[in-house]
Amino acid sequence: MKKVTIKNTDLEIAPINFGGNVFGWTLDEKQSFDILDKFVGGGFNFIDTANTYSWWVNGTGGQSETIIGNWMKAKGNRKDLVIATKVGSQTKEHGVDSSKKHILQSVDESLTRLQTDYIDLYYTHFDDEKTPVEETMEAYNEIVKAGKVRYIAASNVSPERLLASMEVAEKNNFPKYVALQPHYNLLIRDKFEQQYAPLAEEFNWSVFTYWSLEAGFLTGKYKTEADFDKSPRGAGIKQHFDDRGKAILKALDDVAKKHGSHPATISLAWLLANPLVTAPIVSATSENQLKTLFSAPELELDAEDLFLLEKVSKS
Repeated sequence: MKKVTIKNTDLEIAPINFGGNVFGWTLDEKQSFDILDKFVGGGFNFIDTANTYSWWVNGTGGQSETIIGNWMKAKGNRKDLVIATKVGSQTKEHGVDSSKKHILQSVDESLTRLQTDYIDLYYTHFDDEKTPVEETMEAYNEIVKAGKVRYIAASNVSPERLLASMEVAEKNNFPKYVALQPHYNLLIRDKFEQQYAPLAEEFNWSVFTYWSLEAGFLTGKYKTEADFDKSPRGAGIKQHFDDRGKAILKALDDVAKKHGSHPATISLAWLLANPLVTAPIVSATSENQLKTLFSAPELELDAEDLFLLEKVSKS
């Protein structure tokens, strides 16, 4: 698999980022090991997780990092991987927290669970919007200097606080965010394109999209209203099954048939056609699902495909 470089770094990745939120939630450790083996066996090396996955199961999280750490230890493959994790999300024990104290404690806990000496990419998962950005960036400066983290990035942070963070980093010679992880896909476009894409261009950030398939909506598996009731995630995305959503699904079906592919693959190929997007984040729980992900970097959409998908997905 052809590698690309995360902008502003020396990290080389294959352009699909595996989302580790399923580890310890919908996949147990043995199943997680199997999926991870197949993922790296397909030539991919970029794995995304968070310190709080899956807190909605046990209240505190940590399962995903623990499973990834156990797998890397068993395989002895840490040096071959790019590992991203995050800090700041809430659990049942605490709210969103981007304070220095929380970051310094959390990074050590993540390193222990991952059984590694360093994290390649460390995200502000959520911003509490009350901690001064100077404090957050100072914490990152400390852990980067200590060698615990190689590069930092941001996910759910407002445009205003992102801009302020970059200004603080520039002023104090602190490490700067090198990447952005936004909620962005063929269905959910406006917020990223209007508020965040200009910042990604200005600061030359790599973009790693989360919910790249909108919790399965863009895989094409939902054909009728009744289908949404068959899935744990169905209720949350049923709202998208309106005229626009149905038009997007039909267009994905049409383009997929044209290429002998699948709607999920087309959805990811559409993201990869955006020069700002370095690698979509996407999960899989079966080998068949993995194959649809593996195909996306190899599938080049033509102008007709892109025009159709643009037409039906614009709000």
